[in-house]
Amino acid sequence: MKTVACIVQDGFAPFEFGVACEAFGLDRSDDGVPNFDFRIVASEPGPVASKMGFSINVEHDLSFAYEADLVVVCPIPREWWGRTDPRVLDAVRDAAARGAWLLSVCSGSFVLAEAGVLDGRRATTHWMYADTMMSMYPQIDIDPDVLFVQDGSIITSAGTAAGLDACLHLLRQEIGAELTNRVARRMVIPPQRDGGQAQFIDRPINAVQSDSLAVVTEWAMENLREELTVDHLAERAHMSARTFARRFKAEHGATPAAWLARQRIIQAQRLLERTDLRLEAIAVECGFGSAAVLRQNFARVLGTTPTAYRATFSCATSEDAVPAA
Repeated sequence: MKTVACIVQDGFAPFEFGVACEAFGLDRSDDGVPNFDFRIVASEPGPVASKMGFSINVEHDLSFAYEADLVVVCPIPREWWGRTDPRVLDAVRDAAARGAWLLSVCSGSFVLAEAGVLDGRRATTHWMYADTMMSMYPQIDIDPDVLFVQDGSIITSAGTAAGLDACLHLLRQEIGAELTNRVARRMVIPPQRDGGQAQFIDRPINAVQSDSLAVVTEWAMENLREELTVDHLAERAHMSARTFARRFKAEHGATPAAWLARQRIIQAQRLLERTDLRLEAIAVECGFGSAAVLRQNFARVLGTTPTAYRATFSCATSEDAVPAA
């Protein structure tokens, strides 16, 4: 992925627009992150008004979107749902037809839906608008509970911060986990939130309870090679297994097992990128136990094999690489 077009229309949401700029438009070459040719595009170059009362001056028309490797679609106002500029819809259809990445943030998914590129696919949007989308586009399999959904080369995300999670998810596939973690650190956000986590997360009011789970999760991430059952984690949190599982889901939006599986995948990605350890050693280090289980999880979550991932993203020849023990 080298080129990114971000489509804006009148009434665009500044935060969601900023998500695309932050994820793909900044120069992070000093961190070893490749730069993208990032351009903001519109149907007509010139001033484009945001929903907050200010405008931006867009220099590029939609022609760049027809060649971009990634096309990002920002939200439009509710009154424009189903009445998107036909020129924008054509650019979206072209991107889908040629297999480019398509990513919508929040209600930007309504533009993708109107273009017809979500028909027969899974998708999501902000939970507040999910029922409306189901009513308008019954041919789409809408999941209103998750942070983001990837179906082929199309990624739809929920509101606000979930757009950042979706962008990091895409970056992990394009530049690898280690460089994506560097991007997340620059954003000062966690890189681990998975698409299947809940959009709406109940936060415990008692700060002591939240702190106790933070201690447990930090310990778990440092001990992924161990057999970490809910009973073991609950014991460290000084809770019953049932109470721990319930509070963990409320705080993290995922079950302990799903959260652990994701952390193990991310750790395996980093080891594949930064070391020349054999697959069996990586599997043990991450808590998968065997290379076969590691391969199964890679195929299920990332749609590739550990060997193929290493061939694409390995930096084991760089000065940062860690040699095998």
